[in-house]
Amino acid sequence: MKSSSSAADKRDDLIQIRASAATKAILNRAAALRGQKLSEFMLESARARAEETILDQRLITLDDEAHTAFLAMLDAPAKPNKAVRTRMNRKPAWER
Repeated sequence: MKSSSSAADKRDDLIQIRASAATKAILNRAAALRGQKLSEFMLESARARAEETILDQRLITLDDEAHTAFLAMLDAPAKPNKAVRTRMNRKPAWER
């Protein structure tokens, strides 16, 4: 029978960091809001940010024709429709 946790899920490596009291306080507050322990929150957040950073570094290659078409789209963006204008003009959630 296969075990429910794999070697990749095993948490036996230690990561230590130093932080200011203010940084620790905001991290504790955020962790509490999510119902997590500080270490769980920090690991989950750091991993998500790491994955995002890696994905942002993808290389996209285009042939000459696709490159020309891509540049043309950048030079002549589509006009925003009513729905886009409405969203752009509304107050952000944190200001409501």
